[in-house]
Amino acid sequence: APRCRVNKQLIDVRVLKGEPTELSCAVNRHDLTGTWFKDGLKLTSMDGVSLEKEGLVHKLIISKVEDIHAGKYRFEAGDIKTEASIFVEDPPQVDGVLLTNLMSVPTVAKAGEKVVIKIPFEGRLPVRATWLKDKIELGDDSRIRVDKTDTFTMLSISSAERKDCGDYKVRLKNDSGLLDIDLKVEVIDKPQPPAGPMKIVGSSANDVTIQWNPPKDDGGKPVQNYIIEKQQVGKSDWVALGETPRSCTTFTTNKVEQDKSYYFRVRAVSAEGSSDALESSEVVTISKASPGAPDAPEIIGVSKDTITISWKAPQKTGSSRITGYIVQKRKKGTMTWVPVNSVPIADKKLKITSLKKGLQYEFCVAAVNASGMGDISTPSQAVFARDSTKPPGQVKDLKATISDSTSITLTWNKPEAKEGSDVKGYDVEIRSSSNLSWTKCNIFPIETTTYKIKGLQTKEMYFLRVRALNDCGPGEAAELEARIEAVPPVVSPRFIIDKTVKNFLVIKAGNAIRVNIPFEAPPDCVLTWLKDGVPLPSHAKISTQDGTSQLLIKAAEFTDSGIYTVELMSGTGKREAFSFQVQVTDIPQPPGPIELRENVPNIVTVTWEPSTSEKWESNLFYTVLKRESQKGVWHVVGDLIYTNKFTYTNVISGRDYYFRVVAKNHLGSSCPSDTVQPWRIRKPKADIQVRPHRYRGVNQNQPPKFLVPLKPHVVTTGSECRMSCAVGGHPPPKITWYKDGRDLSNNPSYFGTNDFGVCSLVILGVSKADEGDYTVEATNESGRAFSRASLTIKGNS
Repeated sequence: APRCRVNKQLIDVRVLKGEPTELSCAVNRHDLTGTWFKDGLKLTSMDGVSLEKEGLVHKLIISKVEDIHAGKYRFEAGDIKTEASIFVEDPPQVDGVLLTNLMSVPTVAKAGEKVVIKIPFEGRLPVRATWLKDKIELGDDSRIRVDKTDTFTMLSISSAERKDCGDYKVRLKNDSGLLDIDLKVEVIDKPQPPAGPMKIVGSSANDVTIQWNPPKDDGGKPVQNYIIEKQQVGKSDWVALGETPRSCTTFTTNKVEQDKSYYFRVRAVSAEGSSDALESSEVVTISKASPGAPDAPEIIGVSKDTITISWKAPQKTGSSRITGYIVQKRKKGTMTWVPVNSVPIADKKLKITSLKKGLQYEFCVAAVNASGMGDISTPSQAVFARDSTKPPGQVKDLKATISDSTSITLTWNKPEAKEGSDVKGYDVEIRSSSNLSWTKCNIFPIETTTYKIKGLQTKEMYFLRVRALNDCGPGEAAELEARIEAVPPVVSPRFIIDKTVKNFLVIKAGNAIRVNIPFEAPPDCVLTWLKDGVPLPSHAKISTQDGTSQLLIKAAEFTDSGIYTVELMSGTGKREAFSFQVQVTDIPQPPGPIELRENVPNIVTVTWEPSTSEKWESNLFYTVLKRESQKGVWHVVGDLIYTNKFTYTNVISGRDYYFRVVAKNHLGSSCPSDTVQPWRIRKPKADIQVRPHRYRGVNQNQPPKFLVPLKPHVVTTGSECRMSCAVGGHPPPKITWYKDGRDLSNNPSYFGTNDFGVCSLVILGVSKADEGDYTVEATNESGRAFSRASLTIKGNS
């Protein structure tokens, strides 16, 4: 028989725990029977292990490998043997469904919530668990904790923050292998503030335009809109101005006053709430170009035919320096002011001559700068043109008596006779410690030597002064200071009137009239409401409780306009009353038919029937517009007209003119009243031939270019909207306006203006239908250009 030998040796096997495996070898003879050994011991029987022989091949088969199956195996037959090892691998493992969910579905939490991610695992111990974020291993700190046992690992975040968002990796490792689990954590929060700094892209006397950038982090939810607020410097309240959609990061407001300082702030809003605010630096609106009014001029010298006055420069000088002053005079008791000088004088003192002896005169003054003459001062003290020794001296023994918490009574004695004769009266002036300007308390000279000043604030320091007056003017002032202290409250009926209680209310017809009047009164007081001195109409409802009485009219009518009075009457007969005025108004009705007349050649007079709204609207005025063709753009030719007539002088013969009249008040504009037939002045025929000169020059043509583009606008329903831009080009471009791609030239609801390249589209009373995208097109023979902006309409708040 041939010698025994091994044709195929046993080889080492590495197998995962729970998987099947086998060891096999081949010999050269069929008659050989072999024996299997494990770790040196003869293998007779073992759970899960079977021994098979297939021809020359001998096999050791394990159906499901366990840890006990690891070891060194040997096969012997006769004088041959072969051996190999089975290595059982048991790497970390995680349930397949859980693993799929962890790696495909992010863990989402809101900011401030607790986040817990627990991952159970199996595998040969010890298993090392490591948590990484952005490739950096996580350790325990005040918010984050990593726990591990023999069966699970867990990440806990006590209070989630946006910085916890990101990609996480859990690494499970033992001596058999490695398992990496990639997962994602998302933390949802309110947006960060809009990115700054806030830019002031436009500022004038009447409006301010601000611009900002979207938040750098939207908190995981898209920004829906922005909220804009303002605060006047020196005041504590923030006032809401409006909102813009997420795509619009500019805002224009006209709710500012000239020469005032404001702060603006913007908040981003998402489904998770509002962000903190981005605030602007201080914004100062531009003062108007012409100067403000100086203080009233003072009389510094008087004779029988001359009076000398002096004055101070106004606090507001306008947009340029003051170049001089214009002085006017009038006789006391007349209404006509007469200029004293026709050319502005630089000095702040003037001697007025050629006056009539014995007459009494008043003077006023106005400053002049490059923009023209400014506001006129209040009149000076009236003074006689006659010789006088000198102004009266200082009053004597000036004293102040504080009788209650809101008034001061002053007493004094006449100046000594030698210090100016013929005292005609006295002036009393006051200022608070926080104000440097003096305010006169009396309108006419005080004839007695006592005067009571009312309406003062408690715990406030006041400065007071008194001057004696004669024909030469006011004398030297006597001054003192006084402090108003709080006094114990008197148990008597009174109304608590603060800034929330208005003396004058304007209500739109159909809206509710709701007025709350707070009061204090003893229990026996009787409260009564009156309108124009008689009991209230039946549809007016009164409710009184907890020291507040409320007037409620659910739907105001024009007949509800009038003076409303609420009275408190105590049991002792003490009466207290408060009155306020209510005016019920509405958007005006349109004017009546228009009539055109040519009373003077080449001049047309436009008259119209008054709007029926004049019966109840005292502040109604009219605007007149014209166009020169049936499809042309309307242009404003007259505004703020308080009569029913307007004269238009720039008529050109041979052209057709159409006129339109619109009634307006502070609520909006009426529907227009238009002329039916065009107005034309026949053009005289003339046989004139003009032979143009022929020359060749430099081609100065330039294509249109927008120097200032359109800006997005957000306005409220019923208000007037003016969208403006500036365009250059030669020849001057033709301007055409479009809304959502439709030409507006034939639409009577819109009219445009073009003043030397500054182009505006005006909508007198906007509605929701006016919302959309607007385009202005400028064309000439050298090309064309476009500018676009959106108009957003907000409802009345």
